[in-house]
Amino acid sequence: MTESYLPQFIIIGAVKAATTWVLEQLQANPAIFMPGPEPHYFSSEFHRGPDYYTSFFEGKAAPGQMLGEKSADYLAHPLAAERMAKMLPQVRLAAQLRNPVERAYSDYKMLYRRGTIKGQPEDYLLSLDNPQPRFLLDGLYADHLSRWFEHFPQDRFNIFLFEDVRARPREVVEQLTLHIGATPFYDEVTARRRANDSSEHFLPLPVRTALAPLKKSVAPLRGTKWFEGVRSLMTKQIDYPPLSADVSARLRDFYAKDVERLGQMIGRDLSHWVTEKKPVMVESVGAA
Repeated sequence: MTESYLPQFIIIGAVKAATTWVLEQLQANPAIFMPGPEPHYFSSEFHRGPDYYTSFFEGKAAPGQMLGEKSADYLAHPLAAERMAKMLPQVRLAAQLRNPVERAYSDYKMLYRRGTIKGQPEDYLLSLDNPQPRFLLDGLYADHLSRWFEHFPQDRFNIFLFEDVRARPREVVEQLTLHIGATPFYDEVTARRRANDSSEHFLPLPVRTALAPLKKSVAPLRGTKWFEGVRSLMTKQIDYPPLSADVSARLRDFYAKDVERLGQMIGRDLSHWVTEKKPVMVESVGAA
């Protein structure tokens, strides 16, 4: 393992909270290098060893660039914080959080459109006794952050919300960039592009499956006029099973205590996350 090829900062999640949009903003900064694929090293790929991890950076960053990575499953993983603290005790961290009810339904929709699950939202969002307990567990942010705070001082974290990105994208990016120690840079082209196909229009599942091996090859073409034009001819809007008012209310009850704790931890009033309101919104910012 070569220590010079270890990251100085990491975005740890949460899943389905627009972390891909933030990743792309930081990748546009010439002072920063971040790999496109999520390494997932401190979560699911830890068994591969440190040389696997440094391979994401070695020989790929330009001289003098700050190294970072984003793996959105780190926040909720029970061992990621301890593993990371042992290898990267000085790393700076960022966590982007989203209304946990919206996050759970968005996560459900992602696996639904992939064909991983086929049931209704109530089959997965009313009890932990289901094949995808992550839909519920990943949104218990106070529990997860408490675990991270056992291994890193709180001033090591830049914690912001999905709604902050929607309301003040430039400010969020600039504050995050200053937090990790780089010169602020905001890319207008990236800001306008909807990351992670968040328009709710997707290629049909059989087409996505067939094209999966080419995903890395065509990645540089995303956002170009002709590529998006061709893609738009093939995509369609997914007809998701709706999140009922009853399921939404029960989700708010499920998260209420954790949301209260989280608000106290980060010094923000988050009560609107667990009070009755309009139906869950459609994604409009990349919600990786």
